[in-house]
This record gives sequence, C-alpha cells and structure tokens, in this order.
Amino acid sequence: MRNATETIGASGACRTLHTARPLVLIALGAINAAGTEVGTTDKSQYTLFNPTPREHMRELSADRPDLTETPFTVDAGHFQIEMDAVKYSYNNDKSIRTESLSVGVMNLKVGLCNRADLQLVLEPYTWERIRDRGAGTTERHRGFGDITTRVKVNLWGNDGGTTALALMPFVTFPTSQDDLGTDAVEGGLIIPFAAELPAGWGMGATTAMGYLEDADGSGCHPEFINTVAFGHDIAGKLAGYIEFFSLVSTDDDAPWIGSVDFGFTYGLTEDIQMDAGINVGVTSSADDFNPFCGITWRF
Repeated sequence: MRNATETIGASGACRTLHTARPLVLIALGAINAAGTEVGTTDKSQYTLFNPTPREHMRELSADRPDLTETPFTVDAGHFQIEMDAVKYSYNNDKSIRTESLSVGVMNLKVGLCNRADLQLVLEPYTWERIRDRGAGTTERHRGFGDITTRVKVNLWGNDGGTTALALMPFVTFPTSQDDLGTDAVEGGLIIPFAAELPAGWGMGATTAMGYLEDADGSGCHPEFINTVAFGHDIAGKLAGYIEFFSLVSTDDDAPWIGSVDFGFTYGLTEDIQMDAGINVGVTSSADDFNPFCGITWRF
C-alpha cells in the first residue's frame, strides 16, 4: 500500500512532466530534424507523445542476444523489453571455480523520437558461488544487481541505407546487494555500427569505452570493449550469428578477456523474438562458457 508521501510524489511527477512537455518536444524535434535518409518516409514529426504509426515502423531490432549492440533505435512512442529469461556462467581458473545464475536481466526501452531511445537495464536477481579449493572456502552472493541507464542516438541508417551508426552514452549506479556489482558510479560511451554484406550476410560491430572502479576500490580506470558479429538467415524466421568479443582493461595486472559467441534468433511475430546462445571463453580470464536464452517483445 502506498503512503501519503508516495501519492503526493506521484502527482507532483505528473505535473512536472506536463509542464516540461513543450521543452521535451523541442529537444526531440531537434534530434529528429538532424537528417532523414534519402528515399525514406519523413518521420521527424513522431515523438514520445506522437507515436510512429504501425505502417511506418522499422523491423524489430534488439541489442541482444549477442554482445554487439545495434545502432537502430526503438520507434518513437513505442516500448521494447529485451530480457534474459535465464543466464548461467561458469569459470574454472586454477584453484578458483566461479558459477553464477541470473534470472530476468532486462533492458527496458522507450522511443523518444525517430532517432533516439531511452533505456533502463535492470538485474533483478543474481546468484553467485565462488569456491577456492586451495583455501577450502566457499562464498555465496545473491540479490539485486546494478542499474544502468543508456540513451541511444542514431546518426544515420535508422530507416534506410547499407550502413548505420549510433552513439550510446551510459551510466551505471551502484544499487547491487551482497557485493554483486560496483561500489561507484561508472559510465562511458558505446558506438554501435551495422552494415549489409553480400549474399544475405549482415555485420555488426561495437566499440565501447568505459570508466570503471578499480578492483581494489582505490580509484577508477578506463576499459575498452570491441566486438564484431556476423549473422545470416538459416530457414524461415530462424537466423544465426557468430561473434568475437574482446575486453582490455588498464587496471593493474588485469588480463585480456576474449570469447567466441554463437547464437540463434527466431521471430515468433513482427514484435516478438526468441533467442538462445552460448559465449565460450578463449582466454583464461574469460568465463569458460556462458549459455543463455531470452526474449525481445515490442509493443
């Protein structure tokens, strides 16, 4: 049951949104007016408060299941949920074995305008077990994870062309329980790129730069992620991909993390897509394997 303070706060939020609406519309209009692909429908008039009609919406595109982000945004005024139904990680490194299980990790998206969307990444529940066989100890952690906010702005290719590029700044807040996340506010910039290739192949690539907390908590350091993925239709609505992932950290003695990833997607409808895959570590510091399955739902 909500108390009086929560009720007053909710009413105040509604009034603030109503008052700020003209300013929001001006800002969204400026992003929309940045450009329209040649030969495509002008969709610059559509915003969060004036949703894109069904007949002008893009094909469903998601930032999952691979680790390569897509440069395409959610259509203005529409919502999208991208969720890991379940994700498991296993790593056996020398005398330490680490296992983790995450349930319901989700990315909630809303289209602000034709070229930008707002995202909220939540980690509702994670279970982790760390066994140190040398010391004969076992640690267990469970609970809520960190919260990340992201804004994706497409620079070109959202509605046409053979390539697309976007900018996606992000901020992570230390909301986790039981040492499951960071202890400091972290942030960075993700740059997703996509291109059409011959013979029905598609390519995606991501470069990301983050400023993260040091392992010992003494400060912060930059990290760099690079990925490249290749995808192709297999049969009907079934498609597959292969991906290469690399993470390089400037933290003291931090090893290079690399993996080769495989997965499949299946389109149930124009707005619902199922997926499953596995990420396989190719360096000793990466998880040995990380299977997962999930869903994307647009409405």
